[in-house]
Amino acid sequence: MEFSAAGRLEVRITAADVGKRVSVRRLTGAEDTTEKFTDTVGVLTSWDSGVVTITRKGGESVRIPESSLVAGKVVPAAPARRRGPAASYAELARVSSRAWRPVESERLGEWELRAAAGFTRRANSALPLGDPGMPLDEALTAVRRWYGDRGLPAYVQTATGAEGTQERLCAELERRGWTREVTAELWTGALAPAADRADGSGVVLSRAADEAWLTRYQRKGVGEVALKVLGSGPSVWFASVPGEGAGPAAIGRCVVDGRWAGFAAVEVDPTLRRRGLASVVMAALAARALEEGASAAWLQVEAENAGARALYSGLGFSAHHAYHHYRDGVS
Repeated sequence: MEFSAAGRLEVRITAADVGKRVSVRRLTGAEDTTEKFTDTVGVLTSWDSGVVTITRKGGESVRIPESSLVAGKVVPAAPARRRGPAASYAELARVSSRAWRPVESERLGEWELRAAAGFTRRANSALPLGDPGMPLDEALTAVRRWYGDRGLPAYVQTATGAEGTQERLCAELERRGWTREVTAELWTGALAPAADRADGSGVVLSRAADEAWLTRYQRKGVGEVALKVLGSGPSVWFASVPGEGAGPAAIGRCVVDGRWAGFAAVEVDPTLRRRGLASVVMAALAARALEEGASAAWLQVEAENAGARALYSGLGFSAHHAYHHYRDGVS
């Protein structure tokens, strides 16, 4: 990693650069005689009491003693991805939120407080897009109170790794004792390749999740509130591949919202995996979304779900940003 045209190592960042994307090099391995260096790239989220904190793309915060820095500079935003539809973080955050609506919500400035009797963190967390209209500590107190009144733990959903994401807010939450419990990624891709990948003609599409669909859905104890969340969104479709047993061989859910189609709950009978059924489900849902005028797609995937990541990558999807749920350490 090159830090100056002349090849000299220089620390060219200060506390005034908090909030900017930086690249730093620090000296490690002080206990032996060989100099060792470690490079870190991310958003400079704090510089306090001789400690520099940098939040990486995946949301990990790295604390670096100022005394160990040997080089540092502000770097431009990451280059645009070579594939997938162009989209800002704010656009995708709003689209994905509309696809998974809570049963109750309230505005806190530009933040949205969302509750659904505890069914999923996404429907039971504050979405901090913009200014809450008050200092952060007051806003977090209001978040705690709102969720506490409903008998729920206080969560804040944040994002990292794209232009306009919330690395600095993540660092501020961690400084205040909030704990990151869940991290996943939002991927985007063109819609047409998903429709072309497989023949979805044998898939049954419905506007509601029937009893058979719910028997395959991995979340158990689905009640009235969960059904409201599952059925929420501008244009919701449920897909089922009929099976020979008690439930469908595979299921999926798609929400069409303007140019976007959001996929979720793509699940396959464990005894029938690796037969292309997930692709069949997505093809049927994608074809219906194309008919409604959508052209781009998004979905959410966990880092450890290797099978899903391989499937979606093969369909042309790639990671846009990581998102996280922070839980208040008090509630």
